[in-house]
Amino acid sequence: MTDLTALTLAEARERLSRKEITALELTDAHIGAVAAARALNAFVKETPDHARDMARASDVRLAKGEGGPLEGIPLGIKDLFATKGVRTTACSKILDEFTPTYESTVTANLWRDGAVMLGKLNNDEFAMGSSNETSCFGPVVNPWRRRGSNVGAGAGGQIEGAHLVPGGSSGGSAAAVAARLCLGATATDTGGSIRQPAAFTGTVGLKPTYGRCSRWGIVAFASSLDQAGPIARTVRDAAMLMRSMAGHDPKDTTSVDVPVPDYGAALGRSVKGMRIGIPKEYRLDGMPREIETLWSQGIAWLKDAGAEMVDVSLPHTKYALPAYYIVAPAEASSNLARYDGVRYGLRRDGRDVIAMYEATRAEGFGAEVRRRVMIGTYVLSAGYYDAYYIRAQKVRTLIKRDFEECFAKGVDAMLTPATPSAAFGIGEKGSDPVEMYLNDVFTVTVNMAGLPGIAVPAGLDAQGLPLGLQLIGKAFDEETLFALGQKIEDAAGHYTPEKWW
Repeated sequence: MTDLTALTLAEARERLSRKEITALELTDAHIGAVAAARALNAFVKETPDHARDMARASDVRLAKGEGGPLEGIPLGIKDLFATKGVRTTACSKILDEFTPTYESTVTANLWRDGAVMLGKLNNDEFAMGSSNETSCFGPVVNPWRRRGSNVGAGAGGQIEGAHLVPGGSSGGSAAAVAARLCLGATATDTGGSIRQPAAFTGTVGLKPTYGRCSRWGIVAFASSLDQAGPIARTVRDAAMLMRSMAGHDPKDTTSVDVPVPDYGAALGRSVKGMRIGIPKEYRLDGMPREIETLWSQGIAWLKDAGAEMVDVSLPHTKYALPAYYIVAPAEASSNLARYDGVRYGLRRDGRDVIAMYEATRAEGFGAEVRRRVMIGTYVLSAGYYDAYYIRAQKVRTLIKRDFEECFAKGVDAMLTPATPSAAFGIGEKGSDPVEMYLNDVFTVTVNMAGLPGIAVPAGLDAQGLPLGLQLIGKAFDEETLFALGQKIEDAAGHYTPEKWW
């Protein structure tokens, strides 16, 4: 039998349906892969017994011909999604050993369709980070390495030599999929936290339209920006996951009641005659030549597929990053006020209730979370609310209007780089928060406008590291992104890291 972890999600589902393999065999193969790759620190909670129970139940349904669309498929779940009876911490000390008594809507949808949970995946604390270095469980290691680098796993599984970040905040999700530890993973995207790690790891990551997937049961960072989505090995795999994850949820007031299409049916669709916008504002001063070359290559691939390239302008793009880093921390400071040591999670005693709050939050929150809470509290405070927060919200409206005007002129989607560089070294940018925030320069506009965006692997840089292209679509038109993403994937091929861990 071939290595079952080498299968794509679609291939595995097909073999399960033909009864060539069992769900338990598939699950056991991935449980073994997870155990062998602990040096990557992608999983923060493994659930092998639970996974095997789910797989056995899948085998019973498959034998009866009652399997769902994801029946028997082993997945990893970002530690931001509440999982009933399984520890959920958002990778923060302040949630300690919190074990939910309820299931997030997105994961409930996946279990309804037959998926199997391998465990919980590492992420930046409360999703605040672009490198997966702020997790209380330590950083995730990117399974990719620079060409010629002396990286390996030494005694006890410890990583030796220079190693790279997988991106963030969904770094565990991206690393686990890239390293073939699971067939797909849930992730969340507030300013690029699906697309940037996907680009850094050679995987496919979709940030859906705001309101397409329920946020109920997902630990909140910035409620008007957060959106759940899949990270997978191929565009087809991402489409399969997305169909199960999406849907209206009356428990989430921001969930939009629109039909969920068959995303897989969009993959063979012709893109001939589509008008693809190339925003001039994304050509940044000092952008690496490799990123420029990659972008040009993507343009050529879509032209070859029959699409028409159109130069467009998004004039308020330059204000997106500073506006985002006002809106997101402001919402975070409000959302994180609930973590006070009273009802659940970490608690540190003090001489009175205020001292208890201070001691609990000082120990429970990491440095980056404290930084963003302080920024958010400042911009919402009296005397600064109008000058910062209200102004940032006005800029957000202008950013959204830029996209709407382009789409109104007949543009079907836009093509941009996904990141300004390939993956960087762990610890390389931690001393300068602003430099770290600049990693989101190509992705935050999509969240500010509430639009869908997908990152697709498109090549390797001179050091052998993956680079991605981003496609941005109209609201609730993920189908076009899948169709275009498939064309890029067909032209670029697939990228898998050489196993060294």
